[in-house]
Amino acid sequence: MNFENLIIEKDGAITTITIHRPESLNALNVKTIAELSTAFELLNQDKECRAIILTGSGEKSFVAGADIKELSTFGQAKAEELARNGQNSLFNKIENMRKPVIAAVNGFALGGGLELAMSCHIRYASENAKLGLPEVTLGLIPGYGGTQRLPKLVGKGIANEMIFSAKMIPAQRAKETGLVNEVFPQEELLAKTKELATAIAKNSPLGIERAIKAVNLSDTEQGFEDEIKSFAELFDLEDKKEGFAAFLEKRKPQF
Repeated sequence: MNFENLIIEKDGAITTITIHRPESLNALNVKTIAELSTAFELLNQDKECRAIILTGSGEKSFVAGADIKELSTFGQAKAEELARNGQNSLFNKIENMRKPVIAAVNGFALGGGLELAMSCHIRYASENAKLGLPEVTLGLIPGYGGTQRLPKLVGKGIANEMIFSAKMIPAQRAKETGLVNEVFPQEELLAKTKELATAIAKNSPLGIERAIKAVNLSDTEQGFEDEIKSFAELFDLEDKKEGFAAFLEKRKPQF
């Protein structure tokens, strides 16, 4: 996979995607969104890939937001097309991936950058990370799912505070609110994220795929029904047979 704004690195079952636009603190533009969409689509079909890490290049920024220069020329129709296409081609795609996606938030995660991190299944952050949704300072609101995903992670009160005030919060506060799972020194972030990805990659791919779907439905009426059906359907699949056999034989499963 060759991309202009992404660096893709494979290490066994773990693939790391690094957004590489250092001149703009890895800001999201239309081209980068398109490249990310393609990369995630390819990895979703890659049988060797068991887990994906998403991060930004350098030590200052995960993604500093959308490309404001690009957005400054848009009107209503273009903006709606941008938001809708972005949701369908990238943000919703990540959230509904068959493989778990872990964001390694290595600095600023603002606006579209925080929305990108929130679309991932798990978020680790470096101690220097700053997270926020500053759109109202531009006369806008978040357009890539920020008003929908943030309340589910931190509750409506904190989400309203962050969105209305446009203030950035530090990594430790983000952990306290549940916005990120863990916080590490910058130099340890990727190694700790890879530790988690490696542990996940050892587990049943079919089980994880169904778990992702079930968790994503947890705030809908069909959530319990999907869990029941997925739980039952997995009993007839190979991963369950290997998992049970390994347990009974006192060995590690080979999925």
